[in-house]
Amino acid sequence: MSSSVERFDERARREADRVGETVVRRGELLRHPVYTRVLHWLVAILFVLSLLSGFGLYSPWLFRWLTPLFGGGPMTRFLHPWFGLAFDIFFFFQFLNWFVPMKWTDADRRWMRRIKEYTTNREKLEPADVGFFNGGQKLYFWAIVLSGALFLVTGLLLWFDDAVPRWLVAVSYVVHDIAALVMLGGFIIHIYEGTAAQPGTFRAMTDGTVSEEWAWTHHPAWYRDATGRDPREDYERASRRQIERERAVEAWEREQDARERAEGTQKSER
Repeated sequence: MSSSVERFDERARREADRVGETVVRRGELLRHPVYTRVLHWLVAILFVLSLLSGFGLYSPWLFRWLTPLFGGGPMTRFLHPWFGLAFDIFFFFQFLNWFVPMKWTDADRRWMRRIKEYTTNREKLEPADVGFFNGGQKLYFWAIVLSGALFLVTGLLLWFDDAVPRWLVAVSYVVHDIAALVMLGGFIIHIYEGTAAQPGTFRAMTDGTVSEEWAWTHHPAWYRDATGRDPREDYERASRRQIERERAVEAWEREQDARERAEGTQKSER
């Protein structure tokens, strides 16, 4: 399956590159090509549309302000299953796109054992064996895969509720809602991790690139594979340069202060 997935992914990437372009500047690395970014945003948009229309159907009294966004209650009921079906279709292509890099490894098990250090930002650099995705990202991905499958199966049962037993429809309602809540929780965490928690991550899904500093900080093994350089050495070299710049600025500020004091003294003597 891996080889067929890789061939499909490579073909899809080539087709997407014909209609889009990713500019990689100096000091940057290509993180996500056009094809990946398009899939990501289609999945995200369709999930939000499914979520909002689903809320409007789940509790019309509480979320009655949502249904006018879709043209009223009947139109919301009509559109919701189509939003969900489109979400699952595009997520399936995203699954094929990320199947290989999302495989679970020993490095991911080690990452999960130190998840507390990660969430509290106790260490600036991730472990040297963290590759293109870390264990948390892979866990989120596979949780969405499972939830998306349940989302699809139960959604179809609810869509054609007149053709299945009532008890199965009742169970489908519960499972459908649980799957949606799991995806919503992961979606919120995903947004936080991609913005406030890790500045510089969001641009990977807009421009397609990340800074080398971001890469060696969060995904050292991927940085090593992409550049052929040691991430720890580059980090230490950048840290030394930063310290030298700060010292140079401090020295310049001291010179300015001394010059201003000298000029003030000359003026007072006159």
